[in-house]
Amino acid sequence: MIDFTNIEKYKENNRIEAKKAIGGLPRSIWETYSAFANTLGGIILLGVEEHTDKSLHPVDLPDPEKLIKEFWDIVNNANKVSANILSDKDVTIKNIDGKHIVAIRVPRAQRSDKPVYIDGNPLSGSYRRNGEGDYKCTKEEVGAMMRDAAIKTQDMLVLENMELDAFDYDSVRRYRIRMKTYRPGHVWEELEDAEFLYKLGAVGRSSDGKMHPTAAGLLMFGYEYEIVKEFPAYFLDYQEQFDPNTRWTDRIVSSSGDWSGNVYDFYFRVYNKITQDIKVPFKLEGGDRIDDTPVHKALREALANCLINADYYGRQGLVIIKKKDVITLSNPGGFRIDVEAAKSGGVSDPRNSTLIKMFNLIDVGERAGSGIPNIFSVWKKQGWSAPVINESFDPDRITLSLLIGESSDKKVAIKSSDKTTKTKSQIQKQAVVTYLTEKITAKTTEVAELLGVKDARARRLLAEMVAEGIIVPEGENRNRVYKLKA
Repeated sequence: MIDFTNIEKYKENNRIEAKKAIGGLPRSIWETYSAFANTLGGIILLGVEEHTDKSLHPVDLPDPEKLIKEFWDIVNNANKVSANILSDKDVTIKNIDGKHIVAIRVPRAQRSDKPVYIDGNPLSGSYRRNGEGDYKCTKEEVGAMMRDAAIKTQDMLVLENMELDAFDYDSVRRYRIRMKTYRPGHVWEELEDAEFLYKLGAVGRSSDGKMHPTAAGLLMFGYEYEIVKEFPAYFLDYQEQFDPNTRWTDRIVSSSGDWSGNVYDFYFRVYNKITQDIKVPFKLEGGDRIDDTPVHKALREALANCLINADYYGRQGLVIIKKKDVITLSNPGGFRIDVEAAKSGGVSDPRNSTLIKMFNLIDVGERAGSGIPNIFSVWKKQGWSAPVINESFDPDRITLSLLIGESSDKKVAIKSSDKTTKTKSQIQKQAVVTYLTEKITAKTTEVAELLGVKDARARRLLAEMVAEGIIVPEGENRNRVYKLKA
């Protein structure tokens, strides 16, 4: 993460914290430990001070071994720190021009360990990182981390205060017809609705043996006015924004009252909207025209992922916006695994596993963690700019931006008055910010590869970001790199 031979080039940011520590282990180190663990991870530097220009410089610790022993003693004390998520290799002594410092690499904590808190109280002792400082988590943030830490996913909960009349049985009927189409002769096909819903995981038995909706069943098939009784912040919103002079040209919201408002019906209403402009080449299979493409499948994956991985107890709702050349899908809830692991695939840790099962049975979504890699692969094969994933906090939120039809091979002059280009630039700039947050520095070629554009376009974008005060360049010519401005 850090080139220690050039430590003066770095500044404190959301993944680097410097502490002079000449007088011993600083008390504030534990707030930073909690903050890094609960956010994106980071590195704590002991024996490093910040000068007036924000640059970092070693000061030479008199006894780094003693400092490390004190650190290990406290981090392993359950009364002080809720979880030690470090290994021996994460705490090291570095020699910089004869001056000794201690580097503590704090990884992003696994969801089962979150929240990582101090002083025995998760509500008052949980922290997160924002910019250059640590802030105390809100009760809402702590609650979200605790829900994600549970072994059972949150949609498995049996809602004993609800009856089966909370379901819109027209939605159930449409689901069963679709399932019969994709899985003809399935063993559940002849079951009565109540038994079918039980097998599906939409209904569960309470402690008294009675049948009640599960959280997954309520979300998938419930009436909106019943759903908000369990999920007060529940809100599904789709907007088409094609006219810059109008807030939206078409909209679908779960609270409109003229349809069920549930997740199942929202999925198909929105899928038809976001794919209606996707060109379908003429293709026959067995005499029938195939009106499907890899882009259609990728959009199904993106929409299903957004709905399946949402934290429906979180605030601000789920929002999907379609513009002329970009679709953004944003849902409450943070990543349960590392973002890079999600992009690589093969690792699946869904927030709502029963919803995945329900969608899989009607041929929607992937179970083995291949959804996001497939989206990136399809966009790359199309020659379009790479999708952009952004994770934000307070409140936790994930946003996926898909640039439609913008080829990395196109040579298009960028005009400041072009509203569509401006939108693309904003998304690309956010991708660069996210990348630099994780990687600290990047060359032009790395940014070009990240965005799926040519080097010339990457250079123009980086120059804009420098002019806007977002990033700063360091070095010359081929050795030039870019980093976030403090």
